[in-house]
Amino acid sequence: MAHAGTQRVGVLRRLPLFLLIWGIASLTMWIPAIYALALDDHDTSRSFLYSGILGLFLVATIAMASSNRIPRRGTLGQLAVMLACFTLLPIFLAIPFHDALGTTTFLNAYFDMVSSLTTTGADLFPDPARLTAPLHLWRAMVGWMGGLLMWIAAAAILAPLSLGGFEVTARGQPGRPVSGVAQSERVDPRGRLIRVARTLTPVYVGLTTVIWVLLLIAGEVGLTAVCHAMAVMATSGISPVGGMEGAQAGFTGEAILFLFLFFALSRLTFSKDTATTGYSRLDTDPEFRIGLMIVLAVAILLFFRVVAGVTEIGGQMEPMQALQVIWGMLFTVLAFLTTAGFESANWNDAQQLSGLGTPGLLLMGLALIGGGVATTAGGVKLLRVFALYLNGAREIDRLIYPSSVSGAGGGNRRIQSDGAFIAWIFLMLFALTLAVFNLLLAAMGSGFEQAMVLSVATLSTTGPLIELATDVPIRLIDLSAGAKLTLCAAMVIGRLETLAIIALITPSLWRD
Repeated sequence: MAHAGTQRVGVLRRLPLFLLIWGIASLTMWIPAIYALALDDHDTSRSFLYSGILGLFLVATIAMASSNRIPRRGTLGQLAVMLACFTLLPIFLAIPFHDALGTTTFLNAYFDMVSSLTTTGADLFPDPARLTAPLHLWRAMVGWMGGLLMWIAAAAILAPLSLGGFEVTARGQPGRPVSGVAQSERVDPRGRLIRVARTLTPVYVGLTTVIWVLLLIAGEVGLTAVCHAMAVMATSGISPVGGMEGAQAGFTGEAILFLFLFFALSRLTFSKDTATTGYSRLDTDPEFRIGLMIVLAVAILLFFRVVAGVTEIGGQMEPMQALQVIWGMLFTVLAFLTTAGFESANWNDAQQLSGLGTPGLLLMGLALIGGGVATTAGGVKLLRVFALYLNGAREIDRLIYPSSVSGAGGGNRRIQSDGAFIAWIFLMLFALTLAVFNLLLAAMGSGFEQAMVLSVATLSTTGPLIELATDVPIRLIDLSAGAKLTLCAAMVIGRLETLAIIALITPSLWRD
């Protein structure tokens, strides 16, 4: 048995990484095929079954043709494979979706698959009745696989290259392997990736299963339960019923999702930091603590905003209504901070009670901050925010006490000497990228507010923001083909981050 397992690992190491991911995606197509067959939807079942067979045939053919090729690009080559996965793989994933739906263009299907795989969850079809149950399941599965891909890539690819937020704490320069990792990557470029995948995949699958079972116990419908479970773990926000308002589990279901959204605030909820030293306990982790502070502060601010609105229109809030409003604020704020984008069923009740509109600017700010490093959340990341906060606090101390000497206090043990500087560079690159996509969308006919919301939602991978940040939801399906492709590029850049893209196009890093 051990010999057989060693053989399987050897085969995986020889198979090109992109083909391996493509083959796994092809196999997963049989799950919605079986589900559609159980629902007597034979046309949809055939679409997924034949697409899966086609994918496996192409993977096997290309694998045999390139069987003697040995990848020599190490971790940076694997980062290029990640870029290919988010740009090219959705073309294949869109084939059964387009064929089964039959009432949309292939570009729309491609856009939807890019949105799902990057865990953005931007809904091109806001009416849940437009899609059949197997198509809803497929969208949630693609988002879930995209979240797992980022979980594994964060530890196996981004951490060794000091990217994805690790550049704030790692000892290496962004885009270059951390000291001690480079030699092992040359000897065994695939070994680390396989080890990380074998460690994290059971955890990811197990947590998803726990959420699914808990939602079923709470009274949720089977399809909705599994889709919401996958959406929470991947922070994709994909729902077959249009969000929490259409769910059957009510407050209990929201409480379950709220509990598991904390996995997107800090990597310490499921793994230890790599290539750094410092905090190992969740209660002392700065990402987790600053995330909690933001959730509580913004929720309290929104609650007083609702109270002020109720008072202004001469209304009165009952104690039970107040508790429901507070819960709705807490849940929604955490969902947008982790870039999942779920909206509590009490969120609309609070708006109707106060007569106020959606605080779109606050929601966009939460999405821009994002969740923890090495999680499925997007955005700038809490660790970078923490590094900038420490640097700001230090500069204020120097203004008050110019001759003071900074000590290695408990707050900055994880932040390397240039961590705040690198975090500031990333923030500026993020802002420039946001401005570029604003200009591109404006040139394609979008108004300023619409372009801003679309750019923030895609770069922070918070798709539900498109429907909730404005009083009138933006209809993605009405955008031009150029605008949709622009948003696809923004979602990929937001998922991989600008520093990783710069590392890929820097020739000197490939020569090292």
